Amino acid sequence: MILHVDMDAFFVSCEELHDPSLKGKAVVVGAALERRPDGRFVAPRGVVSAASYAARKFGVHSAMPLVTAYKLCPQAIFVPGHYDRYVTMSRRIKEIFRRFSPAVSMASIDEAYIDLAGTERLHGTAFSAAAQLHDMIARETTLPCSIGVSSSRLVSKVASDQAKPNGVLWIPPGMEAAFLAPLPVRRIPGIGKVGEQRLASAGIRIVADAAAAGSEALERVLGENGASLFRKSQGEDAGGWFSSPVGVEEAAKSISHETTFNVDNANRDELLATLSELSQMVGRRLREQEIFARTIALKLRTSDFHTITRAHTLAEPTNLDGVIYENIRRLFEGAWRGKAVRLLGVRTADFAHQPSQMNLLEEPGRRKWEKALAAADRLRDRFGFGAVQLGGALRPDGTPALPPTRVHENPAELRAPEKPRAPEKPRGSRS
Repeated sequence: MILHVDMDAFFVSCEELHDPSLKGKAVVVGAALERRPDGRFVAPRGVVSAASYAARKFGVHSAMPLVTAYKLCPQAIFVPGHYDRYVTMSRRIKEIFRRFSPAVSMASIDEAYIDLAGTERLHGTAFSAAAQLHDMIARETTLPCSIGVSSSRLVSKVASDQAKPNGVLWIPPGMEAAFLAPLPVRRIPGIGKVGEQRLASAGIRIVADAAAAGSEALERVLGENGASLFRKSQGEDAGGWFSSPVGVEEAAKSISHETTFNVDNANRDELLATLSELSQMVGRRLREQEIFARTIALKLRTSDFHTITRAHTLAEPTNLDGVIYENIRRLFEGAWRGKAVRLLGVRTADFAHQPSQMNLLEEPGRRKWEKALAAADRLRDRFGFGAVQLGGALRPDGTPALPPTRVHENPAELRAPEKPRAPEKPRGSRS
């Protein structure tokens, strides 16, 4: 049996822990409102990272522009995100998951799959284990969560969504297809807006319609994804969403951070300072995962919404902030033509678990940087990311360059590449 645990309004819940006065109110996490000289408040640029259930009643949802959220719910409390808080809490919750099973796969910063195989003597039935886990999370963190329980990841994920907010829903073996049948096809993971429209044009609107249509008919509508949808309609795990066993983390394809400016910015010094801080954020996450990046890429969006991307492959993989920034700066200088900038992003990819053999003359300098950055990371863990900054990330007046609105494309520590293991000696049995 598989559990799917989804933390309810996770970012909002973490903010409520920090400020209990937010509880029960309409809260939007993304950025604070800006006050104009005339005293009026306006929503900054950027998107909603999370919204409380009280705000969702007004139509506010994640990924919505903050300006739209403010129009829908002007009475909401708008707060900037504090990503370090969320990562810290995510790690704490993951440790609770591991008390129930060693097979845990974090699907994102606020959701996970847990395989309960072999844990019956410890926790009893799957539903009993889910209820115990639900209570333990509430008791030790005070955060709400919803849990789905079934024989497949697919059904458990859909069940946890149906159990919201703060509930547990068990789908007994043999009832998977019947549970899914009346639900809209959009509820099936992997079916997006375009797929939903294509299916609707073929008269397929609920999961029961997909099951009745058959694999061949669905393939004519969705191509090779049609066969996966047919199996999913039966309650089976199918397709890329569920390609690896629970507990086997997939390798991260990239690590990136980007930011949207509240006001289009054409100040070269401030743009470079922002890229410096973004480079440090990416570098820190590479060190957290103990990996090195060969490819460094820039994302730049101008005020007319024209997006430019540039990438460079290094001769030696790195996780040093300074190396990342110097390459990003060169890419920026070659791509920017003086236009006002709306968005900047830094991305790394093509990972290695250790740097290549280096020039011996360069090794002492690298070691010094590694020690300095390790000390900086410890201070950031304790006091927040802004506690330590490279000089290039500061404006002339000494304030941080990065605006409060940030988009974290792939959370730290999740789906980290597995480190190579030494070959195991033959054993008589395996536990």
